Amino acid sequence: MSDILVVLPPLTADGSVIFAKNSDRPPTEVQEVVYVPPASHDKGTKLHCTFIEVDQIPETRGVILSKPAWCWGAEMGANDHGVCIGNTAVWTRLCRPGDHEEKLIGMDLVRLGLERSSTAREAIDVISILLMTHGQGGICSEDHNFGQWTYHNSFVIADKQEAWLLETADKMWAAKKVTNGVLAVSNCLTIGTEADIMSPDILAQAQNGGYWKADDGELNFAKAFSADYPGISLSEKQTPGNRLNFVQNSLHSVKDKVDISHIFKLLRNEESSVNFIGELLTVGSQVSVLAPPTSSQPCCHWFTGTPNANVSIFKPFIFCDSPNIGTWTVSSTFSDTPRASFQTTIDRRHALYRAHEKGRELMETGSPVGAQMHATLRRLEAQCVREVMEFVKTYRESDMSEARDLFSDIAESEIKFYS
Repeated sequence: MSDILVVLPPLTADGSVIFAKNSDRPPTEVQEVVYVPPASHDKGTKLHCTFIEVDQIPETRGVILSKPAWCWGAEMGANDHGVCIGNTAVWTRLCRPGDHEEKLIGMDLVRLGLERSSTAREAIDVISILLMTHGQGGICSEDHNFGQWTYHNSFVIADKQEAWLLETADKMWAAKKVTNGVLAVSNCLTIGTEADIMSPDILAQAQNGGYWKADDGELNFAKAFSADYPGISLSEKQTPGNRLNFVQNSLHSVKDKVDISHIFKLLRNEESSVNFIGELLTVGSQVSVLAPPTSSQPCCHWFTGTPNANVSIFKPFIFCDSPNIGTWTVSSTFSDTPRASFQTTIDRRHALYRAHEKGRELMETGSPVGAQMHATLRRLEAQCVREVMEFVKTYRESDMSEARDLFSDIAESEIKFYS
């Protein structure tokens, strides 16, 4: 479950592309923010993802990821070429609840797409080829209460010029390009007959599987493969359709141009369940501002690394030579037990998560102390946004050293604030 959006010119304030996602996951799940540097790999190397191995490629991009601490893959992230990717769960007629055959999970495909692409269009090829080669499937949560939680995936992919929506049903897929306005998704298939690209022989496969009839005409991807998922109880406002409508209406109703403050506010909206609180919880958030391709400004990526966007603080990351994000948002078990342990419970809380728990409890109760803490954090965040955006606006290559410890310094300050 997730809400993902991309806002493109002419709706943005400065011609940038804004990518954003709220990651709605089991409430016990800890989401890390980790940096993985670019790397070279020997020919013939295998890469172990969450469950299975795939062939490694010679060169991988540097990436910043927001990821569940139990798996190899990521819910969302960005790479050093200005590509952002996020996935969201979808339930299709080909889903089989409790089907735990180990394949690539959607989060693996997010990370693989980021590590192996330099444009959004290239990421479509990377993800779709891996999907058709290895399939998608396997347990999608470490929480024992979500033991039957398996799903297919939609991916939103953006770069400095365009955005793509890639929707899947098992190994079949459809993709649509968006070059202006708004692209938004919320846990449901939306591509009908307007796909720009589809998987090979998809019409024959859909007809042979009984998902589409020959006399139904041109294949409507959403109509052919959409299905309801009975495994999670949702109120009316929590349904994907309602959340999607809220996001689209909110963005189109902005009187001036959309900027990062509008996106922060949207991701924090509890009434619409975009900031999800219930059987699932928004456990991490990302907002990325991708500078226009003609600009010399760097892209800036903002992550929370903590649950409940309304009481979390966005912290900035800018790619530079050897960035240092510290270990504040890295699970203490990252090095020795990074992958799922479905028989035992592992405490994967990182330092920021543990500190934030104390403040979150106060802020969520609405007590006077919590309200004051909340107001102070928002003021500090607003100040940080102003200063960082000014840094980006006036950026010179000689300034890049100032970005190296940016995320780490602010995460450390947030921890101290709660103590």
